[in-house]
This record gives sequence, C-alpha cells and structure tokens, in this order.
Amino acid sequence: MLELVKEPLPWTQTELEAVLRSQHRRYHHLHPFHARMNSGDLTPTEVRRWVANRFYYQKSIPLKDAAILSNCTDLEVRREWIQRIIDHDGQAEGEGGIEAWLKLGKAVGLSRQELLEDQHVLPGVQYAVDAYVNFCRTRPWIEAVAASLTELFGPDAIRVRLVALEQHYPWIDPAGFDYFRARLHQAPRDAQYALKQVLKHCRTRESQEKAVQALVFKCNLLWSQLEAIEQGDTRPQEGHRE
Repeated sequence: MLELVKEPLPWTQTELEAVLRSQHRRYHHLHPFHARMNSGDLTPTEVRRWVANRFYYQKSIPLKDAAILSNCTDLEVRREWIQRIIDHDGQAEGEGGIEAWLKLGKAVGLSRQELLEDQHVLPGVQYAVDAYVNFCRTRPWIEAVAASLTELFGPDAIRVRLVALEQHYPWIDPAGFDYFRARLHQAPRDAQYALKQVLKHCRTRESQEKAVQALVFKCNLLWSQLEAIEQGDTRPQEGHRE
C-alpha cells in the first residue's frame, strides 16, 4: 500500500521571518572586498572601480522595481512600491539616488559620462545585475519582493561603510556620501514594507521556501558582483598580441 507523502507544514510568520533574517550570513558585507574597504585598505583605483560598477546596479534598481510593478495585481502594493522608483529616479533633474551616486562618482574622480556610458562596467557585474532585473521580470511579484529583502541587512552595513569612508579616505569629497545618508532611512522603511508583504502573501510552505530561495539568489548576486569587482578587468587589453 502506497503511503501518502505529507506536505510540510507552513512556517508561522515568526518562523518565516527568522529564516529570512538568517540569510544575513550570506550578505556581501562579509565579502573580503568590503572588509578591506572598511579597514581603509582600498587603493583609489579600487574605490573608483567599485563606484563605477556599483553604479550599473544602482541605475538598474528602478528597472527591477518597474518590473515588479508590471507583474503585481495588488493596487495597494503598487501604490506603495512606486515610491522606490521615485526615490532612485527623483521627480526632477538633480534629485534621487541615481543622481546622488553620480555625485559620489564625481567625488572619487569619475565623470558623469564615464558612469552613464558604462565605460568601466565589468562583464561579471553586468551579467549579475541583468540577471536580477530579468528575475524580477519573469518571476511572480512576491518572489521579486522577497529578493529585495537584502535591505533588511543594508543599513548596518551602510553605517559601517560611511564611517570607514569618512575616516580612511579623506581624498573623497564628503558631498559624495549623500546617497548613503539617504538610504539609512529609506532602506529600513522599504525593508519593513517588503517583509510585511512576504509574510502576508507567502502562506504555504512551497511559497515560503521560494521566498527564501529568492533572497538567497539576491545575496548570491551581490556576492558575485563583488567577486568581479575585486578581481578587476582580466580581459586582454586592446592591441594585445598572443
């Protein structure tokens, strides 16, 4: 006689939140590159490489959020989520997170043109970021929301980073740090709202596990991005001869 395989019971909301928060151990604040940054050990070239490549991620955030909106059938969620696009794009010229990151670029010696034209973007970074945008376009909106929960871990890392940049890199114009200051209050707000939606909508064990998998995917993506940044450009330079 065949035995029926019982489906695992759903986690409680408290249990699901604990599993999601436990992914903190995968977050890229533990990457050796960030450890060197926080210790003041990056060279100016490495700092510029990080700023230029991270900008490719920053300017893609509104694209992934627009993808979430396009898949979301919940009017109330859309009304709330659209604020993320406004935060990054701004409502007028000179506003928003993307503009703030361009100011960081200027502060470290990179021109707007270099950043906007992706002149220094590494293949590994482009691949990772594009994969994230594609994930948000093709997966159910609640899974894409779950992927955004790396913001639960971001503020603590940003506080440490901001202190380190101000203390160890005096050659950087402090006006370039406005992006991080803004995220210290935006990220907790965004994370709490996203967490609320995941706990509300992921009620089966299958949907809960998919939410956790989405967050793991995002953590892995951020880690891969830093791996590429730390490695630098290993491609043969123009004019190279075998």
